[in-house]
Amino acid sequence: SIHKDLEEKIARFHQREDAILYASCFDANAGIFEALLTPEDAVLSDELNHASIIDGIRLCKANKYRYKHMDMQDLEAKLQDAQKHRLRLVATDGAFSMDGDIAPLREICQLAQKYNALVFIDECHATGFLGPNGRGTDELLGVMDKVTIINSTLGKALGGAAGGYTTGPKPLIDLLRQRSRPYLFSNSLPPAVVGCASKALDLLMDSNAIAQSMAAKTQRFRSKMTAAGFTISGKDHPICPVMLGDARLAAVMAEDMLNRGIYVIGFSYPVVPKGKARIRVQISAVHSDEDIDRCVEAFTEVGRKHGALP
Repeated sequence: SIHKDLEEKIARFHQREDAILYASCFDANAGIFEALLTPEDAVLSDELNHASIIDGIRLCKANKYRYKHMDMQDLEAKLQDAQKHRLRLVATDGAFSMDGDIAPLREICQLAQKYNALVFIDECHATGFLGPNGRGTDELLGVMDKVTIINSTLGKALGGAAGGYTTGPKPLIDLLRQRSRPYLFSNSLPPAVVGCASKALDLLMDSNAIAQSMAAKTQRFRSKMTAAGFTISGKDHPICPVMLGDARLAAVMAEDMLNRGIYVIGFSYPVVPKGKARIRVQISAVHSDEDIDRCVEAFTEVGRKHGALP
């Protein structure tokens, strides 16, 4: 009963008809494309989509199109080419985890409407904190009624460290219950994870204070870091990649930050492209303004020490 209650709560939170739980969002992404799409259909995927979306698409027999990252002209060209197929599904991350940038969902939904396509978004890096009430990128960009399918996680902002789900039209969820292999052939979520996620959704639906505080804290960090001379990738997202370019520089700076009591992660090739090494900072609702200011001060000291700042 607690699992069914959580599914109902997820659907209500996203203002959708129904939802289905998985062990992870990786499983949700592995389970949807094969169940939904046939060899007569087409799926159009952003080139920087998460690995789990890519793997899920590989498992299905649909015709596959990959469009340039957030490039609406390229997406339109691919949609025109895909008109010969029965059904078209545009698949994109709502927010991209390595760069902190947000998909242009308004434009994607307009193109989907124009070319009679469905829109699927992965909201793992948006659910719980983006948008006025933390409902995600479709709420942030005002297209909640135009996005057909949402996959997301219970393991990031919703705090359970496990669990994922699909939410959308009830006939789709009914289909997934009968046909989605990761749902049918793996265990259900542990009750403790279900209880944790359910409480997190209660907090979000009772008040928008957490989501609003996240936006303010993100803006504080990004503006202060930019003023200090750093380049921060993405736009208004709590994932704040400090772009450094050099892999070794990112590694030694991250280590120096840890020595100052601040835990940040250096990323370099093959996780990100060569020459795009960065330190990925994630702002959390539990960070105070003092925490953020101390982090900026430490970055400034470490950046000067290692030549990342003049």
